[in-house]
Amino acid sequence: MVREENPRAGRYRRRSGAAARATTRAVAVAAAALLAAGCTAADRTARSAPAPAATSAGPSAGPASPGAAGVPRPDHVVVVVEENKPYQDVIGSDEAPFINALAAQGANFTQSFALTHPSQPNYLALFSGSTQGITNDSCPHALSAPSLGSALAAAGLSFTGYSEGLPSPGYTGCDSGGYARKHNPWVDFTDLPPAVNQPFSAFPHDYATLPTLSFVIPDLDHDMHDGSVRQGDTWLQQNLAGYADWARAHNSLLVVTWDEDDGGQDNRIPTVIVGQQVAPGGYDERIDHYRLLRTLEDALGLPPTGAAADTTAVQDVWRSGLGATASGS
Repeated sequence: MVREENPRAGRYRRRSGAAARATTRAVAVAAAALLAAGCTAADRTARSAPAPAATSAGPSAGPASPGAAGVPRPDHVVVVVEENKPYQDVIGSDEAPFINALAAQGANFTQSFALTHPSQPNYLALFSGSTQGITNDSCPHALSAPSLGSALAAAGLSFTGYSEGLPSPGYTGCDSGGYARKHNPWVDFTDLPPAVNQPFSAFPHDYATLPTLSFVIPDLDHDMHDGSVRQGDTWLQQNLAGYADWARAHNSLLVVTWDEDDGGQDNRIPTVIVGQQVAPGGYDERIDHYRLLRTLEDALGLPPTGAAADTTAVQDVWRSGLGATASGS
């Protein structure tokens, strides 16, 4: 079921942000209406269901406080990682109406890049600031390096990873149906307890009980790896529209990014951040997985991990932040 991914190394190429700004303006009105309708319906469904207990690597976060270096402190962050699609196949595509609605109402990074090919090193980079010397999708691995999960625990904050199709909490197998461990980096880090490794069915319906930071990994059909852009977009709308709506009113963030593109040399991917403190618009500054990691760490007051220490947090997308205003906003 799992296809082998293109092993070619990526390199970066900058492009003008004009096309992206035009796309952002073009979809904004229709997308905003779509998101409002979808989010409201999904949020009503989510709030009516019973709430399973959240699992964490530490106690729940306390009251919001300022983050580091001009990045506002969110109460909760949910990071969704999708698979193997270049920017232009998603942003502006009729096959992804919900994601484009998010892009219109949040920060749409038009120059976002993955680091390498294939999948696994990119997930590790985003979670730990390093590919950990892994250059393929081999499994299993046992890593003792610092990670975002361990940094959260050390700070008394909480983390949980939710993977669709994970057979049971703490499962360490390499695959099961549509679940693939290569897309689940936290299971490789030996200092994280098994309890942080949860199926998506455990994702709380009461969003206020979410961990400080969580990752959501759809299965291979719903992350666009084996399924289509339309399938992935629909899954996101059905499962996270309620949280996206809630985050915009409750000092929280939804981050939707991709592990890599479809094997191209540019490795340019979509990345969108939505939340109460986010100034909507298209942003053409260059970011990658290390810079996104650094932004999350600064927002939560964590020390930078690995190569994240060699970059800077994104500061100009926040309503209360410093720096330039968004283009097309």
